[in-house]
Amino acid sequence: MSRLRNSYKWELLLLLWIAYFLNQGDRQIYSAVLPLIKADLKLSDVQLGLVATTFTLLYGVFVPLAGCLGDFVAKKWIVCLSLLTFSIGTLLTGISGGLIALIVFRSVATGVGESFYYPAANSLIGHYHRDTRAQAMAIHQTSLYIGVVASSWIAAWIGEQHGWRTTFYAFGSLGILLAVIVAFRLRNEHRDAVASEAVAPEPVKLREALRTILKTPTLYFLSFAFGGMVFVSVGWITWMPTFLYEKFHMPLKDAALHAMLIHHIFAFLGVMVGGRVSDRMATRRRSIRLEIEILGLALGAPCIWLIGASPSLTIVYVALAGFGLFRGLYDSNLFATLFDVIPLRYRSTATGVMLSCAFTVGATSPMLLGYVKQHIDLGVGLSWLAIVYALGAVILFIALRKYFLRDYVDEDPSPRTV
Repeated sequence: MSRLRNSYKWELLLLLWIAYFLNQGDRQIYSAVLPLIKADLKLSDVQLGLVATTFTLLYGVFVPLAGCLGDFVAKKWIVCLSLLTFSIGTLLTGISGGLIALIVFRSVATGVGESFYYPAANSLIGHYHRDTRAQAMAIHQTSLYIGVVASSWIAAWIGEQHGWRTTFYAFGSLGILLAVIVAFRLRNEHRDAVASEAVAPEPVKLREALRTILKTPTLYFLSFAFGGMVFVSVGWITWMPTFLYEKFHMPLKDAALHAMLIHHIFAFLGVMVGGRVSDRMATRRRSIRLEIEILGLALGAPCIWLIGASPSLTIVYVALAGFGLFRGLYDSNLFATLFDVIPLRYRSTATGVMLSCAFTVGATSPMLLGYVKQHIDLGVGLSWLAIVYALGAVILFIALRKYFLRDYVDEDPSPRTV
C-alpha cells in the first residue's frame, strides 16, 4: 500500500499541475487580450477593471464554501466539477457582446468555478505529501507561473491572428477535455484513508472545524498578508501587459509575453529553492517557512516600486526579475506555513477561509488601478503596490514574534530549534 501511495502521490501532483495550469491560463487570457476587448466592445478602463474585480470578489466569496466542502466531500469530484465549470465559463466568454455578458460569463461562471479548485487540490497534495509537502506545493505553484506566461503569449497571438473570441473558445475546450481525464484518473482520498487505517477516520464536523481554525491567531495574520499579496498580484497581472503595450509601444503579443515571462522565470527559481530549503530545514527550525515568506515580501517591495517608476525598459525587466524571485520565495511556503498551524483534518476549510480573506481584500485592485490609469498614471499605480507588499512583511513579522510558535501543530515531535 505504501509503495502504491508513493507512486500515486506524484501522479496526483502531475494531474493537478496540468489542471492548475489551465486554471491560471483561463484567468490570464483576459488580461492578454484586454486592448482587443476594449476596442471591440467599446469599454472604458474602469469597466474593464470592474470585470476583473468582480471575478476576484466572487472568487473570494465562494472559496470558503469550497474549502468547507473539501473536508466533507471527496476532493476528486470537487476538482473535476471546478474544472468543468470554469472551462465552460471561459468558453462562453467568447460570445460576450458587452459588459453584462463579460461579468456573467467571465466573472460569475469562471470566477465561481475556479474558486472550488484550489482548496481541494491543495489539501489533496498535503494529504498524500508529508515529508515532501513544501516541495510538492512549490512544484504545483510552478504551473501558475508557466500557465500565466504561456497562456499570455498564446492568447495574445491567437487574439491578433484570429480575434480575441477564439482565444476563449480554445482554452475553454481544452479545460472540458481535461475535466474528463481527471475524473477517470484521480482517486477518492476518503477510501484511501479508510484502507490505510485500522479504524475509519471520524467525519469532520463543520462547527468543530471552524471553531478550531478561527481560534488560531496566526491564520488571521497569514490571511491579511496574503490579501496584500493578492491585491498586488491581481492588479499587476491585469494591467502589466497594457502598461508595456502603451508606455513602450510594444506589439500586443510581445507585451503580453514580456510582462509575464521574466517575472515568472525567476518566480519559478524562487519557488523551487524556497520549497526545497524549507523542507530540509523544517525538521530543525519550526519557523523557517514563515521566515522565508517575510523575506520574500520585504525584498519584493522595492522591485515593485521600480517597475512603475523607471523610464528604462531594461530596469523594468531587472525589477520584474527581482519581483519574481522574491515572490517565488513567498509562494513556496504560503500554504505549507498555514498547514504548520492547522491540524490535517481541517486544512481544506482553513485554505478556503484564507483564500476568501485574501481575494476579498485583493478584489478591488484591478478597478482601482483602472481608475488611477484613467485619472493619474498607470505607472504611478503600479509603484504604489510596493507599499502593500511592505505592509504584508510587517504583518507576518508580528505573527512570527507573537503567535506562530504557540499555534504550531507538531506532526513530528522530534527535537527542533525555534
